[in-house]
Amino acid sequence: MPGKAVPLDKLLQSQGFGSRKACRQLVEAGRVQVNGQACTDAGTSFLSDGLLLQVDGQDWPWRAQLYLALYKPPGFECSRTPQHYPSVLSLLPAHFVTRGVQPVGRLDADTSGLLLLTDDGAFNHALASPKRHVAKTYRVQCKHAVSPAQIEALLAGVQLHDEPAPLAALAAVPVDSHSLDLCIDQGKYHQVKRMLAAAGNRVEGLHRLAMGDVRLGEGCLAGLAEGEWCELDAAALAQLGKRQP
Repeated sequence: MPGKAVPLDKLLQSQGFGSRKACRQLVEAGRVQVNGQACTDAGTSFLSDGLLLQVDGQDWPWRAQLYLALYKPPGFECSRTPQHYPSVLSLLPAHFVTRGVQPVGRLDADTSGLLLLTDDGAFNHALASPKRHVAKTYRVQCKHAVSPAQIEALLAGVQLHDEPAPLAALAAVPVDSHSLDLCIDQGKYHQVKRMLAAAGNRVEGLHRLAMGDVRLGEGCLAGLAEGEWCELDAAALAQLGKRQP
């Protein structure tokens, strides 16, 4: 679509604002501006590159694909069909969900912290794939005091049930008597909780600090509060291995 003039209703549809009929109705009702100018003709064509759409007074830059970071609060499920808690997708604008944004991997409902979301399926798969070994760093609050022996075990590798070989942390750094920062790159089911249990402790609270080199509180994620989202900028995407066109 970039580089080619496209009718406004089709541009709006591509961004998740509804069917072409619904988007035509938005335009004809005077609820849409393009680059700050009112437009009531849904058939007017625009180049998508650098386009700023405004719907009901809210700015929405046109994006071929979305790359988001969400500061996930506890009490939300990483699912389109949640069972016990609201979906994390309910924290995003509705048209992001309509256009197919999905979480990259999952965080448990009781886990908080950094969650990436995208409608770029190839990017999602690349980050979530165990073959990529994308590092994930967690602040782990433990029930019992964290001992040097437990740190050594986590770094050396602990044996989990149904795993053929021990799993080792990339880093395990004590924060205080009952918490540590744990970095892993395997992404197994409930891995952090199972690793701590295998080392002789129990996870009481879990918070993801970072994926790869993208970290809450840094770069484009600086100032992001719990429950808020932001777009990943070019620097963050490069840190995640996304090549820009």
